[in-house]
Amino acid sequence: MSHYGMAIDLNRCIGCHTCSMACKMANNLPENVWWNRVATTDGYSMDSTVTEWPHGAIEFVPMSCQHCENPACVKVCPVGATYKDPETGIVRQDYDKCIGCRMCVAACPYTGVRSFNWEEPAFYYDFAVGDAGVPEHQKHVVEKCTFCYQRIADGQEPACMHLCPERARWWGDLDDPDSTVSQLLAKRQYKTLLPEKGTKPSVYYLV
Repeated sequence: MSHYGMAIDLNRCIGCHTCSMACKMANNLPENVWWNRVATTDGYSMDSTVTEWPHGAIEFVPMSCQHCENPACVKVCPVGATYKDPETGIVRQDYDKCIGCRMCVAACPYTGVRSFNWEEPAFYYDFAVGDAGVPEHQKHVVEKCTFCYQRIADGQEPACMHLCPERARWWGDLDDPDSTVSQLLAKRQYKTLLPEKGTKPSVYYLV
């Protein structure tokens, strides 16, 4: 058994959105669906800031499912479609079980990390892209980041980390003290999102 997690270095992130595109392609995401996005701490919209030139500064904060140790979404799902994988600690979605009630969306304190397919998913291309092991996207189900479970099962890294040009992301087993991500967390300062909610995220932000 493992407890997979990720550390994101906010000092290295340049807001290039490569992680968002890597995620979209690897998981064959439908049009207008993003599981991974890059927010800014002060701006009113993407890549904006509320401070004025020449004193403007932007801190980019990549956002996706936090794969919590104590996930609020799992507790409220009435059919077990949202569940925590016992082997990896990854919070997953079973599309075939999902009844579209969106209770998980309401319970999750991290706004915008889930999407709901109101209609039959539409795609930019008339052929599938990305990894062969990606489940088929369905109408009336909730979707979110899976830490690229299909890649992990094949011994690979999540696409967002693998393609980050600034090497701002680190991935590994949080239960293994010798893993790179565990060693980083042991020597670097970090923060998590909304710790007061008690969800215990598995995504850490190095500061």
